[in-house]
Amino acid sequence: MITPTEILLVALGGAIGAVLRFSVGQFIDSSQFPWATFTVNIIGSFMMAFIMFAYTGMSLETRLFLFTGLIGAFTTMSTFTLDTVGLFFDGRVWQAGLNVILNAGLCVVGAAIGRYAGIFVAGM
Repeated sequence: MITPTEILLVALGGAIGAVLRFSVGQFIDSSQFPWATFTVNIIGSFMMAFIMFAYTGMSLETRLFLFTGLIGAFTTMSTFTLDTVGLFFDGRVWQAGLNVILNAGLCVVGAAIGRYAGIFVAGM
């Protein structure tokens, strides 16, 4: 059963993540390519893996705040999907393909690097 505390933690983390996501969009020009979406997906993939492996043994509450709330609101898989479809139907097929390759490929690389960095930090 979901508790009021869990809802509050997800909501608080989500509010922070959403504001951070909005802020990135204000500083990165995405008029020619969805660079802001790509940036938050790379950062989010790295951070989620890094935190997961560097700080093992986190409480459920901490995981809800960080992963479900903050990073969940910060990363933008749905925006990535919409950007890709938009590029495709605007006739920018090669950019749509590039967006898929960059987000899928480099986010996996970001998560792998985050994993190794987290394990390294945890072993210090």
